[in-house]
Amino acid sequence: MKYTSSTTEVPDAPAVPRHIAIIMDGNGRWATKRFLPRVAGHVKGVDAVRTVVESCARSGVEYLTLFAFSSENWRRPEEEVSLLMRLFVTALDREVSKLHANNIRLKVVGDLSRFDEKLQGMIAAAERKTANNTRMTVTVCANYGGRWDIMQAIGKMVAAHPGAHDFSEEQLAPHLAMAYAPEPDLFIRTGGEQRISNFLMWQLAYTELFFTDTYWPDFSKESLDEAIASYQHRERRFGRTGAQLAEKAS
Repeated sequence: MKYTSSTTEVPDAPAVPRHIAIIMDGNGRWATKRFLPRVAGHVKGVDAVRTVVESCARSGVEYLTLFAFSSENWRRPEEEVSLLMRLFVTALDREVSKLHANNIRLKVVGDLSRFDEKLQGMIAAAERKTANNTRMTVTVCANYGGRWDIMQAIGKMVAAHPGAHDFSEEQLAPHLAMAYAPEPDLFIRTGGEQRISNFLMWQLAYTELFFTDTYWPDFSKESLDEAIASYQHRERRFGRTGAQLAEKAS
């Protein structure tokens, strides 16, 4: 697939988002509200991931990207980070075969070098196993940051064009961590916060944003339907006027 930038070309605006990106926020607060340890929220959040993956696949979404662990999340208490790593391993162990059986490809993007060798090996094996699946691509962003993505892409671009001084978006695009996917049509953040928190900073330039107070463990098929319905009522102009869109539609 050829990556196209919404700032250089006008992409299609399908009724069903082709690509949905989600910050899965509120696991810890969900647990605290119930007088449970924070890890209980993360465990429950895996169930919500399963629900959303299944719902997106049935709806015809082609790409689903989930922000699982940011480069800033290492600042959390050591015990919580350790539990998150173990949960990641467990989820990979349990879910990859199900994804594969449903013709879903799994990608994990981010600076994976900080993870231990066992987890890196499991990620590589999962990607190999599902590499040829075509129904939907689920991307998990782990130890990922939008600024990291841009910087690593610049480094690769400069290395690919030694001696060059002027660069274009087209030259940078192939080096972005998610160059295999179109830019997201719809961004969802749960948990009540209204910011993108260093997530897909380059790719979200023209994405429709949807924020909800619902904590991630409570995010259901109905919650997803509400977000998609909101998207479907947006006028996606990509710099054009409403009159131009009306003329094109007539």
